[in-house]
Amino acid sequence: MDFATLLQVLDSTVRLATPLLLACLAGLFSERSGIFDIGLEGKMLAAAFASAAVAAMTGSVWVGLLAGIVASLFMSGIHGLASITFRGNQLISGVAINFLASGLTVLIAQDWFGQGGRTPSLMGGGRFEPITLPFAEALRGVPVLGPVYAELISGHSILVYVAFLMVPLSWFILYRTRFGLRLRAVGEAPEAVDTAGVSVIGLRFAAVAICGLLCGLAGAYLATGLQAGFVREMTAGRGYIALAALIFAKWRPWYALSACLLFGLLQAVALRYQNIDLGGITIPVQVMDALPYILTVVILAGFVGKAIPPRAGGEPYVKER
Repeated sequence: MDFATLLQVLDSTVRLATPLLLACLAGLFSERSGIFDIGLEGKMLAAAFASAAVAAMTGSVWVGLLAGIVASLFMSGIHGLASITFRGNQLISGVAINFLASGLTVLIAQDWFGQGGRTPSLMGGGRFEPITLPFAEALRGVPVLGPVYAELISGHSILVYVAFLMVPLSWFILYRTRFGLRLRAVGEAPEAVDTAGVSVIGLRFAAVAICGLLCGLAGAYLATGLQAGFVREMTAGRGYIALAALIFAKWRPWYALSACLLFGLLQAVALRYQNIDLGGITIPVQVMDALPYILTVVILAGFVGKAIPPRAGGEPYVKER
């Protein structure tokens, strides 16, 4: 693999890791508060459809982004209502959201656009364009560092940079603010937080709302940044891979970045190298497509070690009287 090919693979890694990273951080906030969220996939799918559909109708990607965030927040509200207010099973609620989003997006897309569950292709102001950073072209001729800056660091849409900036911001919020301290405490010992006079329900709804916001960004990026429109089931299991990355990262923001880049690299390699010929034996394209998911299971089963989730995760809190 020459240097130019390596840069192309790494560039694809960054693009493919972006929705995983946003969804992983979304799950991080939710699960740190004690709310397990299997519905990341459904939130991303709803946001992807809403952002693409509204962007196609209005011609504005920013209006589409807002619509995607609203759709994801709506799904998060359903999950919060079911699992926090009514103390339902959090896993079942998340699975229900995934099924709801899967069916509803295709149904509405077919009714609105009549293109088999798709939205029209987005062009111009309807999608996020790459941003060229300052001096990218001027430095392109500098050996090694120039191409890295011009092709790997520069040339991404704004949501890519937002996703990577969210990592230090999430770390700061969780570990350097009073809100973050209380949020982590709610996931470990909600009764202690309640005793201190802080609303457990309020903190958990705040975490679920942050989860919805980040999933909205992830879904919008899929439909208006990574691709140019919505297609059926376009999340393709990314929500589940984000959950795997979250466990792999042991619920820590910086580890989440490393895990998502690893899974993004696996996807980039699978997309780049298909129908490989090994001495007369051709590896089918389906095997390469499945490779990221297979390696996800292998990594989680053999290399992660014991990952301990928040102690109060998955359990509804009942206030003592």
